Amino acid sequence: MLTKFRVSNFKSFQENFEIDFTKVNKYDFNQECIRDNCINNAIVYGKNGVGKSNLGFAIFDIIEHLTDKKKGEWNYSNYINAYSESACAEFYYEFIINGQKVTYTYRKSNHKTIIYEAFWIDDAFLATIDREKSNTAVINFEGAATLNTDLEHNQEISVLKYIRNNAVLKDNVINTTFKKFFVFVEKMLFFRTLRDSSYIGLDTKEGGITEDIIKRNNVRDFETFLNRAGVECKLEVLNILGKKMLVFDFKGKKIPFWDIASTGTESLALFYVWFQDIREKGKVSFLFIDEFDAFYHFELSKLIVEELKKAGVQFVLTTHNTSIMTNDLLRPDCYFIMNKERMVSLANATDKELREAHNLEKIYKSNGFGLK
Repeated sequence: MLTKFRVSNFKSFQENFEIDFTKVNKYDFNQECIRDNCINNAIVYGKNGVGKSNLGFAIFDIIEHLTDKKKGEWNYSNYINAYSESACAEFYYEFIINGQKVTYTYRKSNHKTIIYEAFWIDDAFLATIDREKSNTAVINFEGAATLNTDLEHNQEISVLKYIRNNAVLKDNVINTTFKKFFVFVEKMLFFRTLRDSSYIGLDTKEGGITEDIIKRNNVRDFETFLNRAGVECKLEVLNILGKKMLVFDFKGKKIPFWDIASTGTESLALFYVWFQDIREKGKVSFLFIDEFDAFYHFELSKLIVEELKKAGVQFVLTTHNTSIMTNDLLRPDCYFIMNKERMVSLANATDKELREAHNLEKIYKSNGFGLK
């Protein structure tokens, strides 16, 4: 699990901006939103322009240099904060992997160029490089003693990825956790339904949305999902010139799905194509959906959150929809409000003791929560 994240000098975040998912309150309702004393389900609110999308890009910056997954480079222009006097953006992560605390911090001058890295598992300091001082890495993993630590000719490579790809590590608890850390990062997924429907992480998808649904034999399940979401329909697959096409079936009259699907239905299709992976146990480790319900009716937004909770994946959703700010769905320590400087849970945004019966939306709209 991702337990803590901090970023500075990146895009809209000039000073240290931190998320701490370990700040859990002792509520006795919706306990499934908490896993291993850490927030597993989070919904983030904030005014336009405060950096909700940039928060997702910041968390997923790690995908660029540790994995070969989808990078979404177009989201990382104007990388360094415009007001920053520093030439580098700085990132700090804490995870719980294999029951151990994993700490990883690094600095970059742009999306691809790593200046500094340091990595710990619990109290064991395992790897570092500071290219402002030297191109020589310090590597303390058992089984990596024979690695060449001079990375002068590998200016963009991560020390961690270099170790993973080149060392035959001994079979011990720390090295197992290191390998599982990479598995976690490789299974992270960011996507959005606005504008370009971009995504970061996981596997690169081949073909279109409906092609993927057909390929997985999930047409009937997708039909059920749409009907549950309030889109009354019957779906069929036609073979046209050797290509399979998803169509709506109106008592025998077939119309191609994309010809008449509304914006909301298109957004649901995009969600569903990823949901096929999300609900597959172990396929996605951490999920961030930006503006997840931009085209949804409030009842549909609630349905999506409930489905994600059932999947068990750790998720962060951004939204402006306050109708789902309710203790019927999550709990006060799982709803967050943010501005450009900080982000706090509703539980920590008021001196009032929040109980299950409180109307969170009403308190929020009456300015009862503040960013301290």
